[in-house]
Amino acid sequence: MTTTIAKQLDVYGPEHCRTLSLEDARRWCRRLAGRRYENFSVLSSLVPKSRRDDFAALYAFCRWADDLGDEMESPDRALELLQWWRRELEQCFGGEPRHPVFIALAPTIKRHDLPIEPFDNLIRAFEQDQTVTRYDTWDQVVGYCRLSADPVGRLVLMIAGEPRTDELFELSDAICTGLQLTNHWQDVRRDVLDRDRIYIPRELITIENFEQRLIETARHGHAPDREFFGESRELVRTCVQRTWPLFERGEGLLPLLSPATRPFVGLFLAGGVRVLRSIEAWNYETVLFRPKLGAVAKLMLLARAWFASHRRREAA
Repeated sequence: MTTTIAKQLDVYGPEHCRTLSLEDARRWCRRLAGRRYENFSVLSSLVPKSRRDDFAALYAFCRWADDLGDEMESPDRALELLQWWRRELEQCFGGEPRHPVFIALAPTIKRHDLPIEPFDNLIRAFEQDQTVTRYDTWDQVVGYCRLSADPVGRLVLMIAGEPRTDELFELSDAICTGLQLTNHWQDVRRDVLDRDRIYIPRELITIENFEQRLIETARHGHAPDREFFGESRELVRTCVQRTWPLFERGEGLLPLLSPATRPFVGLFLAGGVRVLRSIEAWNYETVLFRPKLGAVAKLMLLARAWFASHRRREAA
């Protein structure tokens, strides 16, 4: 368990939870969202001001659930805390939020009439991570993404005030599944070393003794034999090629969104595409390296999205 999450649990955990006012809870979530992010801050200038507290609260919920699943000393402890997190969620939907995340999230749920199911599915995904560390088929990995990624996209569209249609949700799911899969192929080395997880499905693996050779390569920084590099690159390439159609399909979502929503949804899509391109540029060697976006690349993507959004507003 990291020191940071341990300290947070001492103050805002199951045994003791400090009470905060709504404004203090929102400020707490904004700080969390502002200092911790994957590819982009959820509070970028592209998010409408009227939605920033809503998105900060959503991010804080996801961040805490993720940490409870990934940063504990054992799967049993993670499952225990995730069950507590679900009880806090149910208490929030029952009108009695206690934890700062849920104090900040409660007005968002009410304001946008959010259902409990997407939040619960996210918790289910982190619970699954404690019991399932290998996948047999591609469909099983995509099924995991339906719990771990797709609910976030749907909640974002709901908070943004977009129509709740099957078409928009399905296109959003394509983007979010693509983003999650991209993260898996980006993190092949880190996942197996830090969390003993392999998301590449067994049905795609034709490499003899793959798991042992992967672990040795990741741990020592070089392949145990001359053939493994080429074989593993080809395997990751196959995974990347299977992911591209999701982003291509997801591009169809952008023209259907309002001018206010399109820029920041487009930014996350562009970020996922850029990471997948980086994996290709690294020759698919994610058993050794973790390709990621540098600060300059992030700023360029953000600038493009910002200028595009302002051009649309001026044209309107």
